Amino acid sequence: MQIDEAWIRDRCTDAVFERGQHYRTDGRIRRIDRFGDVVTAIVQGSSQYDVTVELDESNIESRCTCPYDGPGDCKHVVAVLLEIAADPPADDSERVTAVLDDVSPADLRAFVRAVLAERPALRDRFLARYGDAAVSFEELRDEIEALFDQYTQDHPAVTDAIDFWRFFEMAERYRERDRHFAAAAVYRAIFTAIDENEGRIDGAYDHHARALQSALDGYVDCVIAADLDQERFETYAGVLAELSSAGSPVNDERFRRALEELEERR
Repeated sequence: MQIDEAWIRDRCTDAVFERGQHYRTDGRIRRIDRFGDVVTAIVQGSSQYDVTVELDESNIESRCTCPYDGPGDCKHVVAVLLEIAADPPADDSERVTAVLDDVSPADLRAFVRAVLAERPALRDRFLARYGDAAVSFEELRDEIEALFDQYTQDHPAVTDAIDFWRFFEMAERYRERDRHFAAAAVYRAIFTAIDENEGRIDGAYDHHARALQSALDGYVDCVIAADLDQERFETYAGVLAELSSAGSPVNDERFRRALEELEERR
């Protein structure tokens, strides 16, 4: 598929396109790489964001770790697409494949262990794709709670959008393997932690509300896909029932609607 300026404009709003242009010309793209059909980049905004663009002959998919919730691509993705159109990055896949062919299994294993030790987010993806251990809802909720603590270190309330991307991606990896219980635990951790910290949110309300709703939708989908017996179904439904009555009043209606949808689809 041909990537050009006109095509990129069609993927975003005019305002976002202009901001993406400025980001590229201002040198905000800190790094850009290509491996086969996947281009990854680091773009400097208010924070550093990871952009991924998957190239295909008939379609191009993009994602960014920023909290943009508007229509079309965000400015970080636009900046990367413009860079791809102007100066496509070299493909490293053949060079890496050649090296892999010469690396012993023991050395490769040691390298993977070292990388996973240093990168928790990558470790989560690895375990979600290949691991079979049970997922701890409590541990995941505590991790998200720590994000809220981090965002309130210098201010009593959360005023910026917290990035829950790695948790949603973890859930998606579990769903790809039909590990519905594990994915449901991740979604539950997301919507429970957001609900428990509702009183600390003083900005980016729509972002956090959408994240909570997306986690609820994913939870319902996973419970239905798991095809539970009645007893276990009631346990999972009970999570929503309890939060609809004992959670934050701000989200009561969201939990009630999710419970109703779950019971209707059952």
